[in-house]
Amino acid sequence: MINMQCYAPWYGSVPGLKVVVPYSCEDARGLLKAAIRDPDPVVFLENELLYGESFPVSEEVLDPSFTLPMGKAKIEKEGRDVTITAFSRMVGYALKAAETLAKEDINAEIINIRSIRPLDRSSINASVRKTNRLVTVEEGFPQHGVGAEICASVVEEIFEYLDAPVERITGADVPMPYAANLERMALPQVEDIVRAAKRVCYRSIPMAAAV
Repeated sequence: MINMQCYAPWYGSVPGLKVVVPYSCEDARGLLKAAIRDPDPVVFLENELLYGESFPVSEEVLDPSFTLPMGKAKIEKEGRDVTITAFSRMVGYALKAAETLAKEDINAEIINIRSIRPLDRSSINASVRKTNRLVTVEEGFPQHGVGAEICASVVEEIFEYLDAPVERITGADVPMPYAANLERMALPQVEDIVRAAKRVCYRSIPMAAAV
């Protein structure tokens, strides 16, 4: 399914469905084969803007038997200071944000969710136990989003490990604009992720205080 809006929360809320969202070529190949072989209905969500990007592919990925398990996230970059979860195109944005944050001595851990339902809560929780901070990133709307579900899960299960309020980076709460310049304003950008990570690390003024 090709989409210019994020339907992950829509399908992810349906019991009985499995929902996967690839970021890289490795994700796409491994998850698509797993989805085809799975006996349950699987929604495979692709972002068409990723079609023009290139990714390194290992010999393991090219093996005919290569698949990826659904319900298992991937740590794209290990870190110690803040956990940043993302899926689909936002994984690339999160990795770029991590490069910027590293220049300010903030070591971010980037988690590629890969699977919306089932959600790999254990990997996310394990990362937050280590970093004590969480930023969720998605292109979807803020209300009833994937980030909201992750935030709720972390607060319910490991609240005592958080050293700062959770930050959610989402698309704007408006219908998706058609004009390219307005579309960019409606979607998360790398600088939004950087600012959120700095806030949870207490490296900048919180939004509430700034207002």
